Amino acid sequence: MDDHTLARRLADAARDLLLRLRTDRTDLHGADLGREGDRLAHGQLAAALAHHRPDDTVLSEEGGPVPTDRRTGRLWIVDPLDGTREYCDRSRGDWAVHVALADGGTLVAGAVALSSGHTHATDAPTPLPPPAHRARPRVVVSRSHRPALVDALADVLDVDLVPLGSAGVKTAAVCTGDADAYVHAGGQYEWDSAAPVAVAAAAGAHTSRIDGSPLVYATPDSGIPDLLVCRPELASTLLTALATARTRP
Repeated sequence: MDDHTLARRLADAARDLLLRLRTDRTDLHGADLGREGDRLAHGQLAAALAHHRPDDTVLSEEGGPVPTDRRTGRLWIVDPLDGTREYCDRSRGDWAVHVALADGGTLVAGAVALSSGHTHATDAPTPLPPPAHRARPRVVVSRSHRPALVDALADVLDVDLVPLGSAGVKTAAVCTGDADAYVHAGGQYEWDSAAPVAVAAAAGAHTSRIDGSPLVYATPDSGIPDLLVCRPELASTLLTALATARTRP
């Protein structure tokens, strides 16, 4: 199967495993549930990639470090469970599985499997819906690691800030039209955003750093300092507002 189909199938399978674990292991609670979910989903993804793409390299949140010289080719970037805090709370659904492929630092395939059962993927991207024409753009932001920049943005531009869990869930909200933008600053890792950025770009969304520069993956430290995912018609307005917000004391 091609890389796009594989990304979707692996993300779906890991999501389904996590749903079963959450339902069946009633003896696991809180952090113990999250640790077991991370462990099992990582093991399944790593084994499947070793089988289907034995010559490729895997960078996973739950895996070991990847030498720099192994990052220059085909690198699968996976987050077996994005939104672990939300997963640990059985009343919440804002968590996801991320599977992406970068080649030479550029994202070429990806899938975000949501807990709802829906998956956004590059094999069959759904174009962004028409603009909602809200009076105030809806901007989704981190629920547990809310950066000061988003509050500064709200001082500069009249926006609604909506906290959510997983980066995949926040990006999916932009793809479905439930939100207009996703802004993050203060640091993430590549596995947090690779798959979400891949599927958002495939759907026609704007994706960049908050200064408008391109997002580059397969970096030596696996870090992504900040990002903006938004409807393309809002990109210029948001980038200008973010530039002003960054100068605020």
